[in-house]
Amino acid sequence: MAQTSSKRIDFTATPRERATPSRGQSRWLEALRQPLPFLAVVVFAIIFALPVYWMLVTSLKSLDEVFADPLVWWPRQLIWGNYPDALQQFPFWRYLANTLTIALPVAFGTTISSAFVAYAFSRLRWRGRDAVFYLILGTLMIPNWVTLVPLYILFSRMGWLDTYKPLIVPAFFGDPFSIFLLRQFFLRQPQELVDAARIDGASHLRVFLQIMLPLSRPALVVVALFAFINSWNDFFNPLIYLSTPEKYTLQVGLFNFFGLHVVNWPGLMAAAAVILAPIAIIFAIAQRAFIEGISFTGLRG
Repeated sequence: MAQTSSKRIDFTATPRERATPSRGQSRWLEALRQPLPFLAVVVFAIIFALPVYWMLVTSLKSLDEVFADPLVWWPRQLIWGNYPDALQQFPFWRYLANTLTIALPVAFGTTISSAFVAYAFSRLRWRGRDAVFYLILGTLMIPNWVTLVPLYILFSRMGWLDTYKPLIVPAFFGDPFSIFLLRQFFLRQPQELVDAARIDGASHLRVFLQIMLPLSRPALVVVALFAFINSWNDFFNPLIYLSTPEKYTLQVGLFNFFGLHVVNWPGLMAAAAVILAPIAIIFAIAQRAFIEGISFTGLRG
C-alpha cells in the first residue's frame, strides 16, 4: 500500500494561495533575503543580551566559579539557594514597597501633566506657543548636575529632605520628553474631529478627555512606561534626598548590599536579577502597546 502523507492539503484553496507562505514564514524569508541587516541585528542582539545572561548565570554560580580562570560560561551545578540567601540579607519587600510608592505616582503624574501641556501645544493657538515649546525642549540639554544644588537648597528650605516629595511632586509639572512625544502624537490625530466637537459646543477640556486621550492610548502607555522605568531605575535622586535606610528604594538598597557584601557576587547578581524581573514582566505584557506608541509617534511639526 502506498504511504499516505500526514500533511493535509487544502484542496479548496487556489494554487496561488497554497504557495503563499504564512505571515511568520514571510518575515523569516524576507529576513533571509537580506543577510547583512539580519546578521547585524543578530550580532547586536547578542551583544545587548550578553550582560543579562552573565548576570543570570553568575547568580547561579558558586563563589569559586565567579573568579575561575578560564571563565565559566555555565556553572557545573546551579545554586538556586543564592536567591533566598540574597533576599534574606537584602530587605527586598520593604524596598519594593518604597520604590512603588514613588514610581506609581511618578508614572501617573508625568502622564497626566504632560498630556495636558502637549494638548495645549498641539491644538491651542496662542502667541508665543512655538517659542515656549522650543524653550521646553531646550531644557533637555541641561545636565541634571546643573540644577542639583539649587533644587537641593529649595527642597531643604521647604522641609522636604528625607521624604518622598522631591521624588514625586516634580512629576506633576510635566516632563519635556513626554510633552514632546505626546505633542507629536496629538498632531497626528485628524483636526476635523476637534473642529466637529468644537462646533457641537464641546470645550477644550471635553475634547481632550473624550477624544484625544482615548485616541492616544498607545502614546500614553509609552509615556507611563518610560516614567515608571526611569523612576524604578533612579539611583541618584533617592541617594541625594533620602537618608533613612528604611525609606531607601531598590537601587539604593542594592548599592548598600554591594557595600556590605562586596565579595558575595552571586548574591549581588541574584538581588539584581530579582530587581530586573518586574521591569521585564511589565515590558513583556505591554510590549505591543509600547511598540505601537513608538511607531505611530511621528515627527510631524
